[in-house]
Amino acid sequence: MNDSKNLPDADSLIMGQLASGGLNKRKGEEALFKAYIYFIREGSRKYSLTEDESFDAYSDTILSAIEKITNGSFERASSLKTYLYKIFQHKCVDLLRKRTTNKNKVHLTVSITDMLLHESDAARSILQKLADQADENLLKQRLAALGDNCKQLLQLSAEGLTDKEIAEMMEYKTADVVKTSRLRCLEKLRRLYNQI
Repeated sequence: MNDSKNLPDADSLIMGQLASGGLNKRKGEEALFKAYIYFIREGSRKYSLTEDESFDAYSDTILSAIEKITNGSFERASSLKTYLYKIFQHKCVDLLRKRTTNKNKVHLTVSITDMLLHESDAARSILQKLADQADENLLKQRLAALGDNCKQLLQLSAEGLTDKEIAEMMEYKTADVVKTSRLRCLEKLRRLYNQI
């Protein structure tokens, strides 16, 4: 296992911020998100994904990497860029497989969990579908269990506010950070629904 001294300076800085928690962690998340954002174009070009699909794969990649780095399971056997790109490739291939599989499943019903996984940036429609398909009290309980920040972010998004407006209201640095945070909140909500 290599140690972080072998990583480029920017990668070491980002990993240090992610490990430190608090505001520094948020800065690290933003820096990591921005550092390799060009992967989105690569996913669209190389895998013939839509920009939204490629963005989803990239966001999932960043969330996965943040989790691995913060829990200490990133082994640093390769550069951070190589590690992220491998995850990103797998996410893109998974999206292609799902797309191919879904073409053959036109009339199958979809569970709430599957809907949460496949909706990219439609928090409003996800919450609306959940409210339509599940008991409203259960939805309220699950939202309350998310914590105040996630609950507020999802509610503002459900009310139709743009990522930029939410960033200003909740004091996030950019709209991209809001989108990544929303994806993380939706993943938490999905896990809570899996506990049923």
